[in-house]
Order: sequence, then structure tokens, then C-alpha cells
Amino acid sequence: MRDITREMIKLYNIKKLGYDFMGYTFNRQDELSFHHLIVPHRDCKEKGLGEGYIVWNGAILHQDTSHPYLHTIERVDRKLFLEITKEMIEENLRGEITIENLKRIREMLLYFESQYKDECTNKGKKLIKREFKIKRIEL
Repeated sequence: MRDITREMIKLYNIKKLGYDFMGYTFNRQDELSFHHLIVPHRDCKEKGLGEGYIVWNGAILHQDTSHPYLHTIERVDRKLFLEITKEMIEENLRGEITIENLKRIREMLLYFESQYKDECTNKGKKLIKREFKIKRIEL
């Protein structure tokens, strides 16, 4: 795990909360990962940010649920991805994960799930995995 990830877990009190920036639960801290929030990893070097692992550019997400789910949403519905990202940027700027942000994120996830519930990937697998829907906190 990267030092920045550990630092942000402490900064945002994520271990005590028991959930990430999108409201996804985890069992062990090593299940969490850094998500490039504002400047994508692929663009960081050209923007002079090195690898881009900087607090203001990150959100902590569960590496097996919220992180891949967010990237799925990014591929399928870019506008919705940007709206979810906006909520996480707000959490980052505020320095805390709020129930209000999580509720708005949850509404967007539920919308995505209603719109794409029967969709499959090119390989025939469900676009929305079961874990993406059940590993969230109750709101």
C-alpha cells in the first residue's frame, strides 16, 4: 500500500468509519486503494504532477468494489462518472466523508443500476457485479 493511501486513510478517518469515499465497506485496510480524482494517472506526468499521488488529487476506494465499479461507470456513462467524481472532490475538499455526499452518490449508483441492470460486457459477463450492489453501507 502506498504511503499516500495510509495518510489519507488517517486523514479522513476511514478505518474508524469502516467505509470509503463512495460508502463501500472493507474488512482490512489493505483492501483500499488510491483513486486519481481530478487529474487521471495517465495525464499526471505531462501536467508536472509526477505519478499524481497527492492528497488533493485522490479518493480512497475499495480496490475490489467501488474502484472498479467507478471505472465501469466511467466507460459506460461519462456524465454520471463526473457527477460521482464531483461528490468525492467535495468530500476531499471538506476533509471528511459526509452522509449527504454518500446519499447523493448512492442515488447515482442506483440510477446506473436501473439503467444498465441487464447489460453485459463484451465477454458476456454482467456489467454490474453483485458485489457492487451489496458491499455498501446502509443509508
